[in-house]
Amino acid sequence: MKKLNFTRLLISAAVCTVAMSAQAQSGFYGLTAPGSSYVELGIGQSDYSVGNGSGLFDSEDGDTAYSIRGGSFFNANLGMEIGYTNFGKINRAGGTTKAEGINLSLVGKMPLSPSFNVLGKIGTTYSHTNVSSLDPSVAAGSEKDFGLSYGIGAEYLLTPQWSGVLQYESTKMQFAGDRSDRVGLTSLSARYRF
Repeated sequence: MKKLNFTRLLISAAVCTVAMSAQAQSGFYGLTAPGSSYVELGIGQSDYSVGNGSGLFDSEDGDTAYSIRGGSFFNANLGMEIGYTNFGKINRAGGTTKAEGINLSLVGKMPLSPSFNVLGKIGTTYSHTNVSSLDPSVAAGSEKDFGLSYGIGAEYLLTPQWSGVLQYESTKMQFAGDRSDRVGLTSLSARYRF
């Protein structure tokens, strides 16, 4: 039942992204211009800041992570973004820990030159975490909750439509045992503007 609810939330997020893009193409309250909406695909490295319990088992800190995002700018500097990230799976406490989430953020852009922008974002992530463990000091189970997320990055425009984005993001997530921890992500994305 919980997995079905998360799947429904993921589908709803995808529908919102398409609707937001369609709105931007037709002019969101007359404030957007061509090229102010985007989609991007990213790959990176996650960084789980969760403990390893008693330390009797080997542990990992991160894994390869994947993301897909879409957004639209209301004006030259301010917009909104929605996306999905799979933070990967790490070995920990004789089991595994994995996390994924849907994020909604307010994004800001500050151009430093015609081809280089500094980016910032703040928002919330609805995360789903799953922990298995052989160590009794590390709680096992699945959790879902909203948490604060933020990020900083840089964008380099390769063409009027394509750019590369390097960014770091941090998300607060709920884990089994009523434990809240940070999961970081450093990623490189290909962004297409339309």
